Amino acid sequence: MTHFQRIKNIIIGGVMLLLAVLLALQPETGLIVTAFALLISLFVYGFRLLFYYFTMARYMVSGKSSLYQAVIVLDVALFTVSLISTGRFVTVVYLLAVFVFSGFVDIMRAIEAKRVGAQMWRFKLVSGIIKALLAAGLAVAGFVFRSSVIPVYGFCFVLAYSAVERIVTAFRKQAIVYIQ
Repeated sequence: MTHFQRIKNIIIGGVMLLLAVLLALQPETGLIVTAFALLISLFVYGFRLLFYYFTMARYMVSGKSSLYQAVIVLDVALFTVSLISTGRFVTVVYLLAVFVFSGFVDIMRAIEAKRVGAQMWRFKLVSGIIKALLAAGLAVAGFVFRSSVIPVYGFCFVLAYSAVERIVTAFRKQAIVYIQ
């Protein structure tokens, strides 16, 4: 990881922590802000993948998979736009589904990292399990107490956890492979 990437990750982690604190202070409006934060991140990621496809990936073997991924992410972002106007319940269910999916993706990446012999597979596995269990717990708590504020606090926790994880990763030494 270059110095610029480390600084970028620290700044992004700080902004994520600030957003988590601001959402925790205003939980009533936090659900809409949470949905908009997810929406913006999906649009940014989708356009970044699209830019990557048009600049580099179209000349690579299986580069079209990057294009397909960009189109799917942008479609999910447009679906999120339509969900924001439907109502609180649907938005809460959608956000919890995103949490669960994110946790399972982390678990699958940890399994793949273990298979190739990477060192950090345990950290990824624990991170994925925490995200998936937290989403399940938030779903149960939200439906039992009939509150839309509980998922906002959960999103704040997941956002803060991801921010701390990003900052810790930025300060961690990376293994360097020397070719002689």
